Amino acid sequence: MAPAGPLRRSRAAASPDPRARARFRVRRGGFRENRERPAGSPIGNEAHPEMKPPGSPQNVESKAARPQNALLSATGTTVFTVMSALAAQHGAINLGQGFPDEEGPADVVRAAADALLDNRNQYPPLTGVPELREAVAAANHRFYGMEIDPVAEVVVTSGATEAITACLMALLDPGDEVVLIEPLYDTYLPVVRMLGAVPKLVRLSPPKWELPRAELAAAFGPKTKAILLNSPMNPAGKVFTAAELAFIAELVQRHDAYAVCDEVYEHLTFDGWKHIPLMTLPGMRERCLRIGSAGKTFSLTGWKVGYITCDRSVAPNVAKAHQLLTFTTPPNLQRAVALGLGKEDGYFEALSAGLQARRDHLAAGLERLGFGVLPAMGSYFITADFRPLGFAGDDVAFCRHITEAARVTAIPVSAFYAGPDAPSHYARFAFCKRREVLDEALARLEAWKAGREQAGGQAGGQAGSKARVV
Repeated sequence: MAPAGPLRRSRAAASPDPRARARFRVRRGGFRENRERPAGSPIGNEAHPEMKPPGSPQNVESKAARPQNALLSATGTTVFTVMSALAAQHGAINLGQGFPDEEGPADVVRAAADALLDNRNQYPPLTGVPELREAVAAANHRFYGMEIDPVAEVVVTSGATEAITACLMALLDPGDEVVLIEPLYDTYLPVVRMLGAVPKLVRLSPPKWELPRAELAAAFGPKTKAILLNSPMNPAGKVFTAAELAFIAELVQRHDAYAVCDEVYEHLTFDGWKHIPLMTLPGMRERCLRIGSAGKTFSLTGWKVGYITCDRSVAPNVAKAHQLLTFTTPPNLQRAVALGLGKEDGYFEALSAGLQARRDHLAAGLERLGFGVLPAMGSYFITADFRPLGFAGDDVAFCRHITEAARVTAIPVSAFYAGPDAPSHYARFAFCKRREVLDEALARLEAWKAGREQAGGQAGGQAGSKARVV
């Protein structure tokens, strides 16, 4: 068993040439094709003109002699950008991107507005205003029983995506290995590769999303520096169980590694499921970097306020990375979030209950239409199997088709996988919308289905090209 605090020295193994890793994947005729991309070649959506966002600018050949960054040049337009642009073009209801369509708590918004007028609008402290750091520490104790030093163990960031990046920057050297669990949020893989680290992918598959313990154990090795764990999980809606977390914790300690824990949906759990931070398990206090999100907790995703809780031995490096990325976060938003984290228990209970009701409403409607709806224990999303509808294409083709024909947009689940042979018959729907918006989306899908049935045929579809970050 490794000691309680990670004692490994920083490794500085030479990074593989990023050009050798820069790949994009195209789905054509039902198979996936991997290709090396030459330096300076167009970005991903040029390779996939049919998936290019409407109205997006054409790439212009650079007059500079030297190529630009190979990894970014090889990174395609994200499926979220593509599908949201397609939704706007067709006047579709966008159940693809996960953001609420209602404002967050009025008192929190008012606190942010008031804080603009209190003459405290210059640079706040690097790691966050004292009020918010204290509120984050208090919330850790209130919800999970953890004792956190707000001065030495909390870092405030400009959103959870920056927090993820700062944590990985703080930990990784070129050549280090990072265990990632698919399906995964599209930021994880590019950031790991930009830092010269090596991703080791472990796959969860629908419909049960079970943790494959043998595969996970095999992904850990002498070069493993960290695992990046997302729970509750996007897009699967999975909440990792106590037994699964204990297994992960044992692997992390055995291999003297860290865990970067993306827990932005921590307060969005349903059906009696409770989020358990990996940081609360024995031996994990000094190994975990726990990330929370004000955007998800208060339905204010545009604010981009995140917070990291980590041991005092790790926090200085995290703060240095944060300084290089954004340095600070708007002070008025920080003070408003501090107020929000102190809200009564009823707020957090109502947030979860309201989302659960909308999840149930959308799931029931999709099931009536013939979709196979998978369980979702947390997050903003449900996953639906469209094979019972008789659609002949893959998930990219299906999501494009319903955007154009039904004017409802979803996200293909295969976009959350980087490895080959990703599941290709599931769509992700966001239920964090007003009831009337969900009703209209279901009505449009019902009309689309009736039109297909009246036409006496099943809507087919060609296999669609992937727009993904890999």
